[in-house]
Amino acid sequence: MKSAKIITSVLSGCLALSIAWAPAASAADAAAAETVQASKTDVINEIMQYLEYYNVEGVDQDTLIRGAIDGMVSTLDDPYSQYFNKEEAAAFGHQVDLEYVGIGVRLMYTAKELYIEEVMSGSPAEAAGLKRGDSILKINGVRVAETAGDELSGKAGTKVSLLVQRNGANKSYVVTRSEIATTSVSSKMLGSKIAYISINGFTQTADEEFSAALDKVRAAGMKSLVLDLRDNTGGYMDSAQNIVSKFMDAGIMMYTSDQTGTLKPVTITDGSKIGVPVVVLTNEYTASASEALTGALRDNKLATIVGTRSYGKARIQSLIPMSGGGELKLTTMKYLTPNKEDFNHIGLAPDIEVKGKTAQLITALQIAGMKEITASGDHHILDINGTAFAGNVGLIKQGDQVYASSRVLAALVENEVSWDAKNKKVLLTNGAGTVSGFTLASKEALFQDGETFIELSAFKKRFPALVWSYNAAQKHLKLSVK
Repeated sequence: MKSAKIITSVLSGCLALSIAWAPAASAADAAAAETVQASKTDVINEIMQYLEYYNVEGVDQDTLIRGAIDGMVSTLDDPYSQYFNKEEAAAFGHQVDLEYVGIGVRLMYTAKELYIEEVMSGSPAEAAGLKRGDSILKINGVRVAETAGDELSGKAGTKVSLLVQRNGANKSYVVTRSEIATTSVSSKMLGSKIAYISINGFTQTADEEFSAALDKVRAAGMKSLVLDLRDNTGGYMDSAQNIVSKFMDAGIMMYTSDQTGTLKPVTITDGSKIGVPVVVLTNEYTASASEALTGALRDNKLATIVGTRSYGKARIQSLIPMSGGGELKLTTMKYLTPNKEDFNHIGLAPDIEVKGKTAQLITALQIAGMKEITASGDHHILDINGTAFAGNVGLIKQGDQVYASSRVLAALVENEVSWDAKNKKVLLTNGAGTVSGFTLASKEALFQDGETFIELSAFKKRFPALVWSYNAAQKHLKLSVK
């Protein structure tokens, strides 16, 4: 449920815009305008009555009204404006606040399989014994190739059966769905006093959760911070603004404009300096409020951005209560970064472009000051220096040869990776421009499902700083650089 504070904030913004839109008018002018407006809406009522009374198939009045509303909103040609009835408004609120009914897992889809990337602490999935890395073969007896995986959701208290594969063995689980309230912020401390904070969504409490996480890592001696905004599609802009105030004491967060086109700065006036180097992780699903935060930190030179170009949603919606408990989500403003960059439909470019979830994380940690990195796991799971993260090392075993993701290996030795399609060769280039090549013909490299992999013995010959080991019993790979 939305707090009174948030509702007041959203409504006051809408009222301010309404006042700005409304021109001064005399009583006579207002009456005339009301008459003209009434004559226009009379046509809508007339058509609805004729459809309801004479259409041979018969119509439902509620359906007609909803169709009219959706039709009006659709004429805006705005993918972000939308009308919600009472039930849809409640569902949308739960979605923004990361609340749902399910079993408490984060899934990863590939071209060949569906597996569990994360099991949430205290969730029904954890209680049932599911683990990260488990490959889901069937849901309620249906092969995953024939389902979208949505069947994990449902009504609280109902059960879902899963057939999973773990370490080559199949096992069945029955899990009872329950209401899941996902925390929007999580934090970890790594070696060299590097803090890692992930924001999954800008819920109503995200700013408070971030403040608590920041206090915790500061108390642990934080010397640098990696802020992960990947896959964060946005939420409440107020929360994002409050989080920006934890990085800068004063300055411009962004510019906004309404129908008039006049740019107005959104300023931070009573914030605090972060005081440590910051690296922000972004990808193509970093959107909206996440992009506002990213742009604010980038343009104020408070962070280095690593990853891929963000989604490109530089528009702000207001939630306007409607009669009957519905809500109108309406685009009321656009925003630009402090440097006045309008990135709508374009996205924000990172300072350092890196593809691949694990490679992005490794690069960010290196920039944050991590000198010794050990990445371990398989083709499903990842640990960095013994701490669990989303991602994997891209393990492939073929006969006596062990391969790992070329992106992960390149990140570990601080090289850029590329693919020479003409010569079917994986290329690694260091900062001095030296190129190392691994060909498919020599079996030093593999190309599978659009990704490239490098055989580890061949890789170590060119990059002796890499230390690797493979546990055949556990099918587990460990990669280290010092």
